[in-house]
Amino acid sequence: QVQVVESGGGLVQAGGSLRLSCVASGSGFVINDMDWYRQAPGKQRELVATITRGGATNYADSVKGRFSISRDSAKNTAYLQMNSLKPEDTAVYYCRVVATSDASFQYWGQGTQVTVSS
Repeated sequence: QVQVVESGGGLVQAGGSLRLSCVASGSGFVINDMDWYRQAPGKQRELVATITRGGATNYADSVKGRFSISRDSAKNTAYLQMNSLKPEDTAVYYCRVVATSDASFQYWGQGTQVTVSS
């Protein structure tokens, strides 16, 4: 079993920055992809950014050039640096971890709220 915990959310003014962290813990597994999703009120959950075990990254068009995903594989930790935040970035941000032991499973954190005021 893998536990996933996000942190770093909060209230920020438009144009500001936040850094989210995602820590995966447990034993007997290998972490593959680590992804950030977000869900705004009344909207579907959407993929924001992803990083593979090898460090390849991909971003939603809406955040390209403003957000940056990174990871410290030794610490099973992923980060999402969010710059030039906009009110439309307001959402609960979730970390998803794909981990492999005898098979691949995905694990989700409880989410962290990001609110951007105008």
